[in-house]
Order: sequence, then structure tokens, then C-alpha cells
Amino acid sequence: MNTDFIKGVVVPILTPVDAEERIDEARLRDQVDYVIDGGVSGILAFGSNGEFYMVEEDEMERGLKIMADQAAGRVPVYFGIGAISTKKCCRLARMAAANGADGVSVLQPMFLKPTREELFRHFKAIADSVPHTPMLLYNNPGRVGYTLTADLIDDLAHQVDNIVGMKDTSGDITLTSEFIRRTRDIDFKVFGGKDTLLYASLCHGAVGGVCTAANFMPELITDIYNKFVAGDLQGSLEAQFKLNPVRLAMDPASFPVAAKDMALLRGRDMGAPYRPNLLTPEGPVKEGFRRTMRAAGLI
Repeated sequence: MNTDFIKGVVVPILTPVDAEERIDEARLRDQVDYVIDGGVSGILAFGSNGEFYMVEEDEMERGLKIMADQAAGRVPVYFGIGAISTKKCCRLARMAAANGADGVSVLQPMFLKPTREELFRHFKAIADSVPHTPMLLYNNPGRVGYTLTADLIDDLAHQVDNIVGMKDTSGDITLTSEFIRRTRDIDFKVFGGKDTLLYASLCHGAVGGVCTAANFMPELITDIYNKFVAGDLQGSLEAQFKLNPVRLAMDPASFPVAAKDMALLRGRDMGAPYRPNLLTPEGPVKEGFRRTMRAAGLI
């Protein structure tokens, strides 16, 4: 299975919606072009910032078709899966494979705290449902309440042929490096999941990052990656330091509203989130957005 394309900055693309909470096709197509023009290496449909937890399955299918059509092979399009039920995850994986996804990314089940064996069987069943589709694991302990362990990743990577990589959003660089160290013999692709740790993840051998900030400042976060792979380590680190204050300014806002607010400050109207009452009000938080974005030369 060819996995050479799994690298670089992948954007968990925002899902623009209209007043009826339907995907806004024109805005979504425009966002696909914007992030590709900004230099991203891939698009993740319905990741955390894509509000997968709010979108109905038929809308997910419609949205994926739009994104795959608009990307038109310029970059790979991955499909994010965050369901608790193994059966639902398998259904979504098959739908994604049938509608042009180049790979699927699967979050560990939230709310539950499965045993190691239950997690292994869960992920293997999903991978087996789409044996010819690359599958990435998504470790996000801050959102689901527990972490995937290095032992589990080691076993899944070595025993399930189409589990070929992962995104680690733990923020624990030691854990990220363990995922990389223990799977480097099979070229398992590990992405960093924290925008503020992209440079650090690359230093430990990550192939790239899945980066929220690419939705509204793709030129800055791709600069970190491009300079790193070109050997300009100091330039890459400086780009990381330029990005970090903007990314950290998002933290006091409700998730995932901040990314849409920051996009709007750059003149990109992504519409309201599915829960429009969560829009960040004017005040210190939004002023923090403006201050840090001005300092980075973004507005």
C-alpha cells in the first residue's frame, strides 16, 4: 500500500454552514481552494474543527463529495471518524472509501474507557472493513479522557496492514516520540496534533502535523514545515515562534468557535458553528485574537 502521500501539513478543514445548518457548498469549495493555495499537503474532512460531532451522516457524505471534487487530486482528502460504535465507524469508513477519501482517520471512542483488547478489536474491525484504504489512528486524550498507549500503537501498526499512521494530540512530546520510535521500522506515519509543537514533532521524526491554524493562516504554518524539510531549522523554529502566540490566543474561547472567528478576522466568512450561540463575544478574548494576529502580520 502506497503511503508516500501521507505527510506535510494537513488541515482539519472548517465546515461552513448556512442558516439551516446545512453545509454551505460555495463557502466549502472556496475554503478548499484557499487552504490548497496556502500550501497544505492534505485536507481532513470532519476532524475536530470540522464539527464531526454535529454533522448528520448524509451531510458528511455530501460534504466529502464536495471536498473531493473541489480538491480534484491536488492534495489527498482524508475523512475523520469519531463515532463510539464500532458498527457506525465501519459504516462511515466504507462510505468514505466509496466517495473518494484517500484515507480515514479514526478517533478512539469517547465517553467509554475501553480496555486495551477492546480498543485493538475496535480499530482492527474498522481497518478490516476498508482493507484497501489507509487508516490513521487519532489520539486525543484531552477530549476523550484517556490516551492510546505506545504498546497498543506498536501492536496495531505491526499487525494490521492498512493501519499506516496516526495523529497524536496528546501534547506529550515523549509519547509522540515513542509512537515514532517503536514504529520506525515499518515507516508508520506519525503526525503531530498540536500546532504549537509542529517543529518539536518534526524534530522527533513526525512526517508533519494536522493543524487547525492552517484554516486561517496556512502560509505561516506551512512555512514551519517547508523550512524544516529544506534544512532551515532556525527559520522553521522562528516561524513556529511567530505562530504560537496566535494559536495560544484561541485557548480561552469555546472550541471550535475560535478558528471561525479568526478566519473571519482575515476576511474569510465560514458562517456560524452548528451551535451559533457559541460565537465569541466582543471583549478581552477577541481582542487577544486581534492583537496576536496583528503582531504576526496576519491582519
